[in-house]
Amino acid sequence: MKFAHLADCHIGSWRDPKLRDASTLAFGKAIDKCVEENVDFILVAGDLFNTSLPSIDGLKIVVSKLKEVKDKEIGVYIVAGSHDFSPSGKTMLDVLENAGLIVNVAKGEVVEDKIKLNFSVDAKTGVKITGMLGKKGGLEKGYYENLMTEDIEQEEGYKIFMFHSLITELKPKSLEKVDSHPISLLPKKFNYYAGGHPHFVHNEVQEGYGRITYPGPLFPNNFKELEELGNGGFYIVEDEKIEWHPIQIYNTFPINIRVEHKVPEQIRDEILAQINNKEFNNTIVTIRVSGVLESGKISDINFKEIFNQIYDKSAYFVMKNTNALTTKEFEEIKVDAGSVKEVEENLIKEHLGQVKVEGMDNAREEGLIKDLMHSLSTEKKEGERVVDFEKRVKSEISKLVNL
Repeated sequence: MKFAHLADCHIGSWRDPKLRDASTLAFGKAIDKCVEENVDFILVAGDLFNTSLPSIDGLKIVVSKLKEVKDKEIGVYIVAGSHDFSPSGKTMLDVLENAGLIVNVAKGEVVEDKIKLNFSVDAKTGVKITGMLGKKGGLEKGYYENLMTEDIEQEEGYKIFMFHSLITELKPKSLEKVDSHPISLLPKKFNYYAGGHPHFVHNEVQEGYGRITYPGPLFPNNFKELEELGNGGFYIVEDEKIEWHPIQIYNTFPINIRVEHKVPEQIRDEILAQINNKEFNNTIVTIRVSGVLESGKISDINFKEIFNQIYDKSAYFVMKNTNALTTKEFEEIKVDAGSVKEVEENLIKEHLGQVKVEGMDNAREEGLIKDLMHSLSTEKKEGERVVDFEKRVKSEISKLVNL
């Protein structure tokens, strides 16, 4: 028996034109590897798509690859993740299942206010597969708490449980503040637990349960993941042997600069020194700059020159992140924890006067900021067209700033 375990494909996650196709390219490459390895079936542990109703372009590629494996009699079993789950039930996964391209294994029935899961049986191997969907904010926890476990735990044969949740006992320090569920919520006595949701690679056998795994994303889903992961991948399991297969679409080269006691010219020189004598064929270069500038403004860092030099070295794409970079004139503000309203008011007061507005004292500036925040938090009315909603908000803001 041989099967593949994918998760967090996030088809359609990147909006930038240069990376828009990365997730679909990674999915296609993974499916090709599955065919090459002659797997019996494929598991996708949630978030095949980045939304419940994906774009046509990405969908066409996914359907084409799923049709390829269907023609080769390779079954594809899936659970919905926190991104491709839809409370309304209007999800593309249902369309793919109705077309016979996938099997959603998170199925069951309600028995005396409890959830009884059913098994889907792989025709080729006889493996029994079931699982639980994932929801945003870990809201699937209620399903687990109402899950009838005795029947599925006592079921004979090789069993796989698919899930899309972060398990508390397995999460790394970097995710310690992220919502998670205790391992005790999972049903016991399964041979393999195919996990998804947290974007890290993990594989271990837990006593009383079985092998619990996370393959990580097929392709990094944001700037930080490009820095830390470089590329994605998935597991192929053959009997008791498990191997993680990387999926490389682009090379990556991270540059991380701390700017304490440095001026813009020094930062420019330091970045250029790191790219000296290097070529970046088919490479995504990430530049993270953080800290407090000794003097000058963020805009004084000549990123245009830096980008041009990197692109001259054949880079595919260059990205920068300066979210944690500030100046002495506008240092990070630290406030005591409290209500949202208190935090907002403290931040406003701390920032007053740092950016001078001609003819406006602090009291007027504070009032304007609060009015703008109120206008920008306006919600769309029931039945209101998007264009009318946007026009209404713009009109309110224009009146406030006298445009």
